[in-house]
Amino acid sequence: MSKLRVAVLGAKGRIGSEAVRAIEAADDMELVAALGRGDKLETLAETGAQVAVELTTPASVMGNLDFCVRHGIHAVVGTTGWTDDRLAQLKGWLDQSPETGVLIAPNFSIGAVLTMKFAQIAAPYFESVEVVELHHPNKVDAPSGT
Repeated sequence: MSKLRVAVLGAKGRIGSEAVRAIEAADDMELVAALGRGDKLETLAETGAQVAVELTTPASVMGNLDFCVRHGIHAVVGTTGWTDDRLAQLKGWLDQSPETGVLIAPNFSIGAVLTMKFAQIAAPYFESVEVVELHHPNKVDAPSGT
């Protein structure tokens, strides 16, 4: 069985570098590109990427997905900042490329996932609660869209 050819966009970020390590460790995947700011999207097509893991910023995600969909590259998106207008635009692109899939999971961070779960567990016990989002000092898109 051939390996799934995967590229990571945002590979130099905290979550992106974790995605790179996970793909490299997987027996059924091959990392074909690890792109960061300034790298050319054409690399995705040139390397034969079948799936792109998109972990960039809200400012970059739409251009990256436009490229992926136009080139038939499936995408798993961990970037935040989604609006109804952006989702509608993406749907329009996908309507033109029905064989291409995009999965939006706007937070891969274990901290964010656990925070949401803890809030869900605690909600029945409190009338009002405030959840404060904190990030490491080098986070590019802080506060994030989470």
